[in-house]
Amino acid sequence: MKVEIIGSTKPNFILEKQEAIKFSGKSAGICYMPENIDILFHEPEEKSMKRANNTLKNGHHSVFDHVTYNLSLSNIPKILAMILNNEGMYTTSEKSARYTKMEPSKEEKDLYEKWIEIYKKEILKKYPDLEEKRALKLAQENARYLISIFTPATTMEYTTSLRQINYIMTFLENYIKNEPDIPFNQKLKPVLQEFINQLSILKVDDLNANVKERTISLFEKREHAQEFGECYSVNYYGTFAEYAQAQRHRTLRYQLKIEENPDFYVPKIIRDNEELVKEWKQDISSLKELYPQGMLVKINERGTVEDFVLKCKERLCGAAQLEIALQTKEIMDLYLENVKTKNSSVYEYLKPYASGARCTFKGFKCESPCMWGAKGALNRDI
Repeated sequence: MKVEIIGSTKPNFILEKQEAIKFSGKSAGICYMPENIDILFHEPEEKSMKRANNTLKNGHHSVFDHVTYNLSLSNIPKILAMILNNEGMYTTSEKSARYTKMEPSKEEKDLYEKWIEIYKKEILKKYPDLEEKRALKLAQENARYLISIFTPATTMEYTTSLRQINYIMTFLENYIKNEPDIPFNQKLKPVLQEFINQLSILKVDDLNANVKERTISLFEKREHAQEFGECYSVNYYGTFAEYAQAQRHRTLRYQLKIEENPDFYVPKIIRDNEELVKEWKQDISSLKELYPQGMLVKINERGTVEDFVLKCKERLCGAAQLEIALQTKEIMDLYLENVKTKNSSVYEYLKPYASGARCTFKGFKCESPCMWGAKGALNRDI
């Protein structure tokens, strides 16, 4: 065996587009390589470029996945991060909106600041032994449901291939061209166009996804039925914030649908207080046209039973976002109910993961135990 590094990424280095195409042309030569890889990667530039251009024309674009770019995206709207993170092939490191203070527009900020104080007070009332700093972080996590998905507040590093970058630009271009100018799209389309403009330096005209007529995968194109077995499909309502957490499970497939008359999420910590629930609903509803993160959208989740268990091993946890932790437990219960008499093999496979938090799973060892423990991880209010 011989392992060699034939290309790499390093800080502050930007591989020129022409060099990226040439590298992909050499990669394309591996498929029909008569000799060894050393000769291929030292062949004349003209030969590599000719092969690359032929590959572009005939649509065999996978070789352009060998070249990757690290993109730094600053102050982008949450919705753009969600669109990018739904397209499968990527690695991302994203600024957390759960525990960092947001700086939105004045309309959002006034309500955001108001509810940070309310949530902090309610959290310390319910959990008086909690450190004030921790209570503040949890208050921010709940108050961020008020922040619009169009507020330019997200910072992330996004790494993907030359092909995927160009395919994504194609998806966005097709969306701008073909989707109706409803109020949501009137906000979204300028965001997509700005992203395309920012990446024009990496645009390769023949490297596109038009043959398969693909577009953004985030938005549901048709209704999906619920079914459970070796593979599953489930529909439920969750917030934009929950969706952004869930879609990070890239072995599962997620799509959403924005309802014409949406409802809004009420954090569990205030649900027993009718006055606060009423006030929260009034405040978050006043931001409806801004599409706050706490707006409930219809979510479809699909995948294999094994990959659902992988999700459980991460989300059934006291450190997970409460909304997605409880939703994952609901799906587990629904899964078990549907396969109990119809598919004993799947039922028995799921049972070891159905008793509670992941710290109850056989063989699981938590490296950073939370304050809740196994009993409280899924019975908390924050």
